[in-house]
Amino acid sequence: MPKGSDLLVAALENEGVDRIFGIPGEENLDVVESIRKSSIQLILTRHEQAAAFMAATHGRLTGKPGVCITTLGPGALNLTTGAAYALLGAMPMIMITGQKGIRSSRQARFQIVDIVAAMKPLTKLSRQIISAKTIPAVVREAFRIAEEERPGPVHLELPEDIAAEECDDVALIPPHPVELPLASPLALDRAAEMITKAQRPLAMLGAAASRPRSTSDLAQFVIRTGIPYFTTQMGKGTVPGGTELYMGTAALSERDYVHEAIEQADLIITIGHDTIEKPPFIMGNKGPKVIHVGYQPANVEQVYFPQTEVVGDIGASLRLLADRIEGKIPNAQALLPLREGILSRIATRATEDRFTPQRLVHDVRAVMPADGILALDNGMYKIWFARNYRTRVANTLLLDNALATMGAGLPSAMTAAMLYPARRVMAISGDGGFMMNSQELETAVRLKLNLVVLIIEDNAFGMIRWKQAVDQFPDFGMTFGNPDFVRYAEAYGAKGTRVGAVSEIQSTLEQAFAGGGVHLVVVPIDYSENERVLVEELRHRLPAPPEA
Repeated sequence: MPKGSDLLVAALENEGVDRIFGIPGEENLDVVESIRKSSIQLILTRHEQAAAFMAATHGRLTGKPGVCITTLGPGALNLTTGAAYALLGAMPMIMITGQKGIRSSRQARFQIVDIVAAMKPLTKLSRQIISAKTIPAVVREAFRIAEEERPGPVHLELPEDIAAEECDDVALIPPHPVELPLASPLALDRAAEMITKAQRPLAMLGAAASRPRSTSDLAQFVIRTGIPYFTTQMGKGTVPGGTELYMGTAALSERDYVHEAIEQADLIITIGHDTIEKPPFIMGNKGPKVIHVGYQPANVEQVYFPQTEVVGDIGASLRLLADRIEGKIPNAQALLPLREGILSRIATRATEDRFTPQRLVHDVRAVMPADGILALDNGMYKIWFARNYRTRVANTLLLDNALATMGAGLPSAMTAAMLYPARRVMAISGDGGFMMNSQELETAVRLKLNLVVLIIEDNAFGMIRWKQAVDQFPDFGMTFGNPDFVRYAEAYGAKGTRVGAVSEIQSTLEQAFAGGGVHLVVVPIDYSENERVLVEELRHRLPAPPEA
């Protein structure tokens, strides 16, 4: 007779799961044995947080939930940051945690924390499985909820006695395709009228635009309408960056060069905007009108309150909208003359002989092919890559502008390297963020991944130190020492190289990719450009935003 754990693993196979990330414990041993006998690969990580980041990134890149597993108590609690990462970032994920037996217990309250309750505010669903017979239905429902808009994490707790419980075979529930509804004709007509009458229209591609299911339709909408567009940080790459309609990326909320176009627009069509992102622009009473195109209705905020909404399957709805307006927008490219000035000012000083953020972005872009994937951690460099790095394919710049947690860069890159072994993948981390999950170098080496890890070293929590200076606080409490990163990498069985001169950045990265395996590259950074460009230059070049 099958056990509960057998039913769980069979249900996961039924959903197409081929790998599970995590660190099991004694409460999961029946599940581990069932995995051993299955087609699913168990990817043992060195910290549960990293397992959650990896599973979430699997969901982000494939559209299918990634799966991670931990024991009870402390192991399960280590998933909480990853749960929030997936919830805010709209990444489908299933978290499976163990628990002591619920029918009898010989260990009293030892290690017992109410994980189901702890996970409720961090997930779309959190529940305990109380009967082996219900497992196939519970798993099918968990995957459905994780995948449906808005995607996110689901938590299932499987007590050890339910995992070990024998029961009769229970039929699995086959997944079935679910078609999203289309926007109503009335909403499409209303939006079409606003667009055709606009004097200076502008489109914006946001986080939800990067869902794997809809990127081709988004590109066609931009090409068919001819309306210039900009992106949010998490919307980069949704339309090929080589198009002549790209106006830039809103890495800041106001005053940046791309905001010259935003401030002159009288209509902004936001496609897939999710207000979990740091605002790409601030709406005010005197600003442009906004049409919200999304899978779900807009979350109305103080800084975002669209006047019209087109709600439904984004790709299909945009096709219908383009059918109404193609060739009928007399002022479609009114803002396009601003493009050259915006992009040229962003790209300035990118080849200077200094370790500046601009030079780093320039050289990284030079070694990455169009389909190469960068996975950024969180730090000052994220703003520079968001502003300056041109993307040509969706989901080739993985950054987190939602929870914006440190420590996610390396695990995210590892998942990308597993999913796309033929593509170049690079993790980019500051020295602070890297050390939060640096132990996963061992996992990457053990899995024989081809991965370049670029560490930007300034011996400080650089973004907070910068903001401390901008706000005129004394320089205090943000600096630290580092290990010798080259020897650190070698201790894990990886390769390590330190860049000694600016001219060596590109060649070092090329050699790292050519050599294969896990290669850590350390580069120093000159963050004086943060003050010169992101504060002084933008303060003096651009007007204040419209009054709220």
